[in-house]
Amino acid sequence: MRASILKQGNVLIASVQGSMTDADLAQMRDELVADVRRYRSTGVIVNVTLLDVMDSFAARTLRGIAQIIKLLGATAVIVGIQPEVAFSMVQLGLTLEGIHTALDLEEGLALLKVPGIGAHDR
Repeated sequence: MRASILKQGNVLIASVQGSMTDADLAQMRDELVADVRRYRSTGVIVNVTLLDVMDSFAARTLRGIAQIIKLLGATAVIVGIQPEVAFSMVQLGLTLEGIHTALDLEEGLALLKVPGIGAHDR
């Protein structure tokens, strides 16, 4: 299943579907990197709300996305990690250390300081 990538101003929002394969995740990474360059995006939000399991490949891919995005001059934020997934990740030693995370899309937009959209504008 393909991830959806939306453009909101200078920010790209990618939504990870719960049933994505390793190949789907890799394709999403490649599309995000190309889109950051194409649209000169300053921020990327990867929404993993529907992801009910985070294996080592998914964690590595998310970490890789954030690192590549940073090298391109943009900021990446992973949003929507479910409590059960976070617990499992910690138990398995899968961390996103050094990667920006937020509770949900609204908080991710606020973290990127997107005018008129984030929680900081209330």
